[in-house]
Amino acid sequence: MAAATDPHMSIFRNRVFGRIRTAFLSSAAAIAVAALVGGSGGMGGGMVTLTGPVPAQAAEQSGPAGFADLVAKVKPAVISVRVKIERESRADDNGAIPRNSPLYRFFHGPDAQEQPRKQITGEGSGFFISADGYAVTNNHVVDHAKTVQVTTDDGSIYTAKVVGTDPKTDLALLKIDGNKQFAYAQFSDQPPRVGDWVIAVGNPFGLGGTVTAGIVSASGREIGASPYDDYLQIDAPINKGNSGGPAFNMNGKVIGVNSAIVSPSGGSVGIGFDIPADSAKLVIDQLRQKGSVTRGWLGVQVQPVTAAIADSMGLNKAEGALVDQPEPNSPAEQAGIKAGDIITAVNGTPIKDARALAQQIARATPGSSAKLSVIRDGKTDSISVTLATMPQQREAEAQPQRHQQQEEPSSDHHLGMSLAPAQDVEGSGRQGVVVLGVDPNGAAAQNGVETGDVILDVSGKSVQTPSQVREAINQTRSQGRRSVLMRVKSQRGTKFVALPIAEG
Repeated sequence: MAAATDPHMSIFRNRVFGRIRTAFLSSAAAIAVAALVGGSGGMGGGMVTLTGPVPAQAAEQSGPAGFADLVAKVKPAVISVRVKIERESRADDNGAIPRNSPLYRFFHGPDAQEQPRKQITGEGSGFFISADGYAVTNNHVVDHAKTVQVTTDDGSIYTAKVVGTDPKTDLALLKIDGNKQFAYAQFSDQPPRVGDWVIAVGNPFGLGGTVTAGIVSASGREIGASPYDDYLQIDAPINKGNSGGPAFNMNGKVIGVNSAIVSPSGGSVGIGFDIPADSAKLVIDQLRQKGSVTRGWLGVQVQPVTAAIADSMGLNKAEGALVDQPEPNSPAEQAGIKAGDIITAVNGTPIKDARALAQQIARATPGSSAKLSVIRDGKTDSISVTLATMPQQREAEAQPQRHQQQEEPSSDHHLGMSLAPAQDVEGSGRQGVVVLGVDPNGAAAQNGVETGDVILDVSGKSVQTPSQVREAINQTRSQGRRSVLMRVKSQRGTKFVALPIAEG
């Protein structure tokens, strides 16, 4: 049986610090994908001394205390996961190029026929969460697997069944029937603090039972994996094959599931990401109960509140999620949410940005009621909304929109764009003012406004002519604000843009 890298398991994400890779280990070579998902756990302020008899060899050693007692406690709950996957292959590319790749025709020609399929193997990690054989791993570890086998710490091998998966959080639940009680780990009920000790146990490069140690480096990390990113960052070395393995605190509780690494080379450089325990528990509970995950749905397109947008709206803080527009027939539209509203809290939980809103809504039960704190026209209001179930086709659209304006450009005496009524420009519709052209060095271009965009309103007022745009800008300037907020429709959708305006 041949072994090769599965393109479905090789995920490369370019980042400032390097490439974030979800890694999975091929049986033939360490070239597959190693992704890691984690949980938040409760690590204490320092190392916890475990009770019980001290082994003779520990009593004899000198120097600082180690992790041996803790490892002995948690290691039996950790498993190695081995899968077999079928996919088609050709000898000239060793099966590494999928049929939908632009390079496929280069190797196979335009008339390439369906090719025989061959099996590849891959390995990852996981851990038992109950004595009756339920175990957690990564979704990408078992994605498209024909068979799944797990090896326990004592070397026993069992066949596993995939109960359910959740690609959005890269989590999967397995069930192992062994006619015995398995050692298992528990998720921590408390989030760790940055600087707390953490140990990772897993199957890097097929070397099962490997233990590494480090600290929690950061929390709340976003790596672009999904709209629900909320990763812990740890520096305990994790490598390809650690995917799906646990990260423990000093109490032996799981604080996270290893999911991803930043690496320019594919090996550990001390930057790894774990799905927090609280997030993992919510997903795993649903997978165990019904084999799938449902999420709450509000139905709004949102964007971050930048400093420029906050200034243009007269706000003291750049916080919350700015509603570009509610979707038709969505819970948000039915509850009266409007474009320009800023959602600042959900059921009393502060919303820092658009990503936080997506996370809070997704965690809510479909059909439940949520109370939103909303800033509208400078006043705070409370709106109740009944959440619906996230439609599957909208899952891919749940990512909060990312916009060009990350920094406020310097003030300019003109916005750098030429305008005309949209009704006078064929194909622009009958609402708003169309942008006929932009100065590449002007404020509009620097903030992502493009030729063909349509300005729908300025400072909350609908506009139909260029003179109305200028009048709204002058009124905003007279109020002492340094930025003017415009709602702009482009081919990519509707968004808010804050443009700097000259003083006086």
